[in-house]
Amino acid sequence: MAKHTVTLIPGDGIGPETTAAMQRVVEAAGADIEWEVAEAGAHLMEEFGTPLPPATIDAVRKNKVAIKGPVTTPVGTGFRSVNVALRQALDLNVCLRPVLSIPGAGGRYEDVDLVIVRENSEDLYAGIEFEEGTPDALDLIDFIEEKGAGTIRKDSGISIKPISKTASRNIVEYAFDYAERQGYKKVTAAHKANIMKHSDGLFLRTAREVAEEHPSIEFNDNIIDAFCMNIVMDPSQFDVIVFPNLYGDIASDLCAGLVGGLGIAPGANIGPEYAIFEAVHGSAPDIAGKDVCNPTAEILSAAMMLDHLGEQDIAAKIRAAVRKVYADGSVLTADIRKATGSNTAPASCTEFTDAVIQAL
Repeated sequence: MAKHTVTLIPGDGIGPETTAAMQRVVEAAGADIEWEVAEAGAHLMEEFGTPLPPATIDAVRKNKVAIKGPVTTPVGTGFRSVNVALRQALDLNVCLRPVLSIPGAGGRYEDVDLVIVRENSEDLYAGIEFEEGTPDALDLIDFIEEKGAGTIRKDSGISIKPISKTASRNIVEYAFDYAERQGYKKVTAAHKANIMKHSDGLFLRTAREVAEEHPSIEFNDNIIDAFCMNIVMDPSQFDVIVFPNLYGDIASDLCAGLVGGLGIAPGANIGPEYAIFEAVHGSAPDIAGKDVCNPTAEILSAAMMLDHLGEQDIAAKIRAAVRKVYADGSVLTADIRKATGSNTAPASCTEFTDAVIQAL
């Protein structure tokens, strides 16, 4: 087993607690990880004027692999999000969100096994916006009307939705390659190409072109509103689903709700050179420091990281231990007790982590 150096970004709120729990589990499972800590979070605003100091980005660039806890986005600063900033700075074009049932977690279904593959770099999240009433916004409104493309009210704010062939091909190829590597049989592209013919339409056309290059994998597509209905009615219809950015963001949380919520949802942002693994839930500052948070998502994100590092056996051991603790049901945190309707006393974060370590 090789030694790996990983950048650890504890974050803020419950982030330091969940990442500390994750470290304990990873080390107990036998992974040889050297952690290099880098900071991000709202608590850095006063000192650095940003929740994401340049040194943190440099630390990820140096080690190429990072795992982070949740980070609060400061309100009213103009800073969009630490996650978005990291994706843009490090070209993390793929958001990967496995959705897997854990018996005992309170999910609506017991047999969900699907993966969300979301394009991370463009679409409405590209951040190309024009504020209502500004000269640039008014000029753009006039330009659109002059071109006969439509009429926009003068008191509108405007967000631009770029969808490129390059980014579409990259994300769909990733989805097919992932399906082939992991043994999934079908890829579904979700879109709104019936309405947005030059953006979502391009995404769908590109997906169909890529599908022809992967004949061993079944391909179909779903209009996004129909997808939302279909996934709730019968998740077993889907294996790997690939999305443009905005739809993928929404669908990721929807699908997490099928299996018990964000508290058990791992995730990763992956690019050509770098990868950051993270729990996708919020920073929950209201419960920070109380030892009541659920570290499951962070622990399972670490399992994804270990897969990425080539430590599949250790990753599988961690996942099996988590599932064993949930199946036993005697040591579960308050959010899971609530989801399952249990009246028994909830376990602390520390007690849950101890139980996972004992189950390894």
